[in-house]
Amino acid sequence: MSVTASDVKALREKTGAGMMDCKKALAEAGGDLDKAIEVLRKMGLKDISKREGKVAAEGTVGLYSHAGGQVCAMVELNCETDFVARGEDFKEAARGIAMHVAAMSPSFLNSSEVPQEILDKEKEIILETLNENQKKEGVVEKILDGKIKKYFEENVLLNQLYIKDDSGKNTVEDIIKELSTKCGEKVSLRRFSRFGVGEGIEKKEENFIEEVASTLGGN
Repeated sequence: MSVTASDVKALREKTGAGMMDCKKALAEAGGDLDKAIEVLRKMGLKDISKREGKVAAEGTVGLYSHAGGQVCAMVELNCETDFVARGEDFKEAARGIAMHVAAMSPSFLNSSEVPQEILDKEKEIILETLNENQKKEGVVEKILDGKIKKYFEENVLLNQLYIKDDSGKNTVEDIIKELSTKCGEKVSLRRFSRFGVGEGIEKKEENFIEEVASTLGGN
């Protein structure tokens, strides 16, 4: 089956892939658009695995502000070329991840950033909650692994389920990999920041009130 220019255009609009890659994928898929998308994804995954050593120094800063400016977040999403960084899909992904950060308030970017002392403390707390049957050899290890995995899913940005993913299955890391496959470049999330009005002040205010109350009581 011959591949038409309109077929190639339609596939490019859906995937953002290059013209020759679209033509090759359509030919392999016999002109079937959905199958051609699968072919492109497989091609992209192979190409991306070869790009791990590439430098991703271009990119964009995604910004999100919520609740009348009470909560805001920013992320730096990197890629290899300015061409990709200027694309709407790339910018939208950065904004989406910033929204995720504002909503989910992660503590760490990736699991390797979690200090060992925090993990040790988590394990200590978990062990204290186990009963005698759960402390049996072979069982406790599985429980600890599962609980630590859950900790990462709740506190590590790349391990969190992406809030804008309707399937409820893809993590932020999965979304970044999909974007990398789509644009044909290495894409990485370098850093993030989140600000909430009043965060960290409450305890100081409470201490101040206690000090004032103590002073008045002493008088």
